[in-house]
This record gives sequence, structure tokens and C-alpha cells, in this order.
Amino acid sequence: MTAVREKAAAPEDLARLFVERANAGDLEGLVELYEPDATVALPGGRTVAGQAAIRAAYEQMLARKPEFGAGTALPTLVSGDWAQTASRTDDGGARAEVAHRQSDGTWLIVLDRPFFA
Repeated sequence: MTAVREKAAAPEDLARLFVERANAGDLEGLVELYEPDATVALPGGRTVAGQAAIRAAYEQMLARKPEFGAGTALPTLVSGDWAQTASRTDDGGARAEVAHRQSDGTWLIVLDRPFFA
């Protein structure tokens, strides 16, 4: 049976859900936050695209058991069904995402730069 997870009702929910799921080691829950063809920027300048590649990258990340903080959210920019979210991380870095509203009104990440200074 598939776990029923909270969906992002607003673009701002995505960062919170990411932190909660990453800290819980919930790989599939992380992948569910992304559109099927999403692109994620990884440390070292590498990018991955598509849920299978995102799953593989996050599987490696979660194996190290990192601890994520919520950070400080910056104002969200919304234009129709698109939104840009960003936050300052607790370690002085930043993260930014582009999200897309789905037909059911929830939001998923399309472009993600989770770690930059």
C-alpha cells in the first residue's frame, strides 16, 4: 500500500515538506515533491533531470543522514500557475525553487537549486 503524504497546497509548503521528508529519510516522499521531468542542481555543478535521476541522487544524499534546517523563507513570487520560492539556510547558504501549480491546485517543484551560497 502506498503511503498517503501531505501535498503542497501553496508553493511555500514545498520547502517545509522537503525538510521534513529529508530529515525522516523518506526518499519516495522527496521524489513526490517533483514534477516527472523536474531538474535539480547538485553540489559541484552537476544537474539531474527526471524523477528516476532525482531519486538516485537523493538516495545517495540520504545515505549520509544529513540534517536539514528550515531556514528563513524569502517572499514568494507568483505568476499564474508558476512560483519562485527561496530561503536562506541556517548555515548561511540559500536555496531556490520554481514550482508549478497542478490541475488539482497543489504545487510541485520543476526547477530546484537546493544548495548554493
